[in-house]
Amino acid sequence: MNNKLRIALSVVLLFSTFTISAQPDRWQQRIAYNINVNMNVETNRFTGIEKIDYWNNSPDTLNRVFFHLYWNAFQPNSMMDVRSRELGKIELGTDRQGNSVYDWDERVKDRIQHLQPNEIGYDSTSYVKLNDVAQKLIYHETILEVDLKTPLLPHSKNSFEVSFNCQVPLQIRRSGRDNAEGIRYSMSQWYPKMVEYDYHGWNANPYVAREFYGVWGDYNVNISIDEKYMLAATGTLQNPNEIGFGYALGRNARQQTSTDNKLTWKFAAQNVHDFVWAADTAYTMIKKQIPNGPLFYFVYKRVDSLQANWESLANAIEKAYPYIAKTFGAYPYKNYSFIQGGDGGMEYPMATLIKNASQGSAIHEFMHSWYQGMMGTNESLYPWMDEGFTTYAELRTSAWLRGDSSFAFINSYNSYFRIVKSGKEEALITHADHYNTNYAYSVASYSKGSIFLSQLGYIVGDSVLDKILLEYYNEWKFKHPNSNDFIRVAEKISGLELQWYIEYWINTTRNIDYAIGDINADGNNTSVTLKRIGLMPMPIDVLITYKDGTQETDYIPMNLMYGIKPAENNITRIVHAEWKWVDPEYSFTVSRPVTDIKSIEIDPSQRMADVNKVNNKIVVP
Repeated sequence: MNNKLRIALSVVLLFSTFTISAQPDRWQQRIAYNINVNMNVETNRFTGIEKIDYWNNSPDTLNRVFFHLYWNAFQPNSMMDVRSRELGKIELGTDRQGNSVYDWDERVKDRIQHLQPNEIGYDSTSYVKLNDVAQKLIYHETILEVDLKTPLLPHSKNSFEVSFNCQVPLQIRRSGRDNAEGIRYSMSQWYPKMVEYDYHGWNANPYVAREFYGVWGDYNVNISIDEKYMLAATGTLQNPNEIGFGYALGRNARQQTSTDNKLTWKFAAQNVHDFVWAADTAYTMIKKQIPNGPLFYFVYKRVDSLQANWESLANAIEKAYPYIAKTFGAYPYKNYSFIQGGDGGMEYPMATLIKNASQGSAIHEFMHSWYQGMMGTNESLYPWMDEGFTTYAELRTSAWLRGDSSFAFINSYNSYFRIVKSGKEEALITHADHYNTNYAYSVASYSKGSIFLSQLGYIVGDSVLDKILLEYYNEWKFKHPNSNDFIRVAEKISGLELQWYIEYWINTTRNIDYAIGDINADGNNTSVTLKRIGLMPMPIDVLITYKDGTQETDYIPMNLMYGIKPAENNITRIVHAEWKWVDPEYSFTVSRPVTDIKSIEIDPSQRMADVNKVNNKIVVP
């Protein structure tokens, strides 16, 4: 090698080493909203002005920006309306009475089609100004495209002003007025919200009732509304002593004097990606301050017969929080509000809308504070990372509250097994908006997504999974993680290679099915053969129970893991050679005669989602 070539190669290697070692964290956009709203409770309309500071932290020049206008979905023949009615034509089977079951979202069905002009929702944007200059607006129903006269340069800060007027839709899905429980206003997805721009580009997903994604930022929101209404919202109320309604410290009577029969509620929230509020004239509240934790608000419509339910819920959340913080990480904000409203349960930063005091729903929505609120994963691309992880946390926390040590996730497994049998399963990698059925989306995102974690506990060990969950929280909160980010944390903590798990469980619908094959005497030993029937490989735990009452676990790692999980219990464990994923069968030797064996069982913990467990256990005659 000549000197010039050697020098050139050294420079290349030095530069490559520098760029790899100096690679920065993934960039993120940043935003700050100042929103002033004036609400007319007679017409169910409001006007608003947003003043927005927007930091383009990307390396890209942006020639246009996008805003979500969610309420434009609540109009006849909107995309949401058409999508709902089309899915409702799909027959999923029959119920026990022989009636056809269709793929409706029961909350939406064809209700949008029948909305009258005073019942529809709309978000009409009068103007968008960039640095005081009005911009060209192009409407795409629930997406507003803003064609910029001056582009946003990389690493620049710019100021927008948005003028908008809205009509609150009759409550159909998540947001709206006059829901089934009589809550006057459930105000989610209510303002022009800037679309997230990230390493995928613009995430301008039209609203068809699915998921959300937003820019981290700070909100200052002032809402002027009839003085009879009590509000609850994302963030912390900045003028509690002026407002009263139970927010005031040491007093309930408000101190603000109203000259126009209106009060202005001032809320602030830092480092969140959305803002929700609700209002009713019959709201009341319960407060629970957790030592070294958040202040919980429980805001609900006064109904004497239901008061005990809300008090029970408040006590349950107070009891559960220390366990949640220890297991999943501490809640970092000052307060959190459980607000009666909406159509079931829907999560937002620092608050949730729930229709009643259901403990399961409340815990589920609160756990979204981690996987939707703090992680802020792109739910359209990875709904299972939000709904699935949240379902896992909900089921685990609920079981702890009950003092139930049985397997907490059995309903998720059974739901998954049913859809596999139905033939309607779709891969978790499917975009949330593009599942063929509501049924497939629901099972994939909630059930199979939660199994991802419980089954990961089977692969790496439950104690290791606990460390993974905390490290994931510590490393990726407020950073919009994707599936690879999570699995890299899992690999670092466990010491195992786990990309194969994403490839099979997330990217395909291949299923797991193992069976016990031949059992043969081999002198004073016993030869056991296992069969891989399904197309997804897994490490295998085999529990052997002897007639004298003793037990042993025979552990067979799968070769793509390049390692073994730690022993999980006090039963004797024997580690065998790895099972190569291409091999349909595997045999190992037990060092006792077959006449000593009472039974042999694959995965006695039931954490492996084997779709046919009938062939997993054999009792030896």
